[in-house]
Amino acid sequence: MGTNKNIMKRIKRALISVSDKSNLKELLKVLKKYNIEIISSGGTFREIKKLKYESTEVSNFTNSPEILEGRVKTLHPKIHSGILNKRQNKKHQKEIKKNNFKNIDLIIVNFYPFENTLKKTSSHKRIIENIDIGGPAMVRAAAKNYNDVTVITSTYQYKELINQLKENKGQTTDKFREKMSKIAFNETAYYDSLISNYFNKFSKDDFPKRRTFHVNLIEKLRYGENPHQKSAIYSKNFSLNLNQLHGKQ
Repeated sequence: MGTNKNIMKRIKRALISVSDKSNLKELLKVLKKYNIEIISSGGTFREIKKLKYESTEVSNFTNSPEILEGRVKTLHPKIHSGILNKRQNKKHQKEIKKNNFKNIDLIIVNFYPFENTLKKTSSHKRIIENIDIGGPAMVRAAAKNYNDVTVITSTYQYKELINQLKENKGQTTDKFREKMSKIAFNETAYYDSLISNYFNKFSKDDFPKRRTFHVNLIEKLRYGENPHQKSAIYSKNFSLNLNQLHGKQ
């Protein structure tokens, strides 16, 4: 990563597949304004329809039904080729055309709520079913191909995406795509670490050959560092009682 060019990419087609379906309406409004075609899956398709916006269900886009109780929806060559093809690569474009595939320029995905499921249940069967496969696969594909594809992994990023589209008339900048790519890989790494550590705990393996730690940024610190240093507090939790650090008793 790391580019100084200002390469704009117009978004013509988006795929939306979200577990958290909040705050979709404003986003859909902007996508419609710029004539961006929408593909969506399962519950997301129904939510978009409920909000009175149009989209093509994934199974109709791929001509392949959702199977195995929804375990297989987006794991399809038409989806991943649409995301991963290099738009400036002649060989890629020849193959895309030969197979009658279409580019997918924007991926909006957030994962099955694995972390929240761990807090709510000890049922191994239920926990397993909340391991997302297709979502992280699409996110990783889009993040890898950030030169051509924009990837959004959280409802908190909708506002920034909307601003990008409005400011650039339906396009995104390379700087924005690169930033979202970095965040996307952080998200998939965090998600996988949750799953990995759950299985270590489930199998009572206290000392696996490899262990990954998942932590959240609590606060960036401003005081007490040398001028050339920066520091921050991270925790497995999402918040800490920091009153004492702020000089409050």
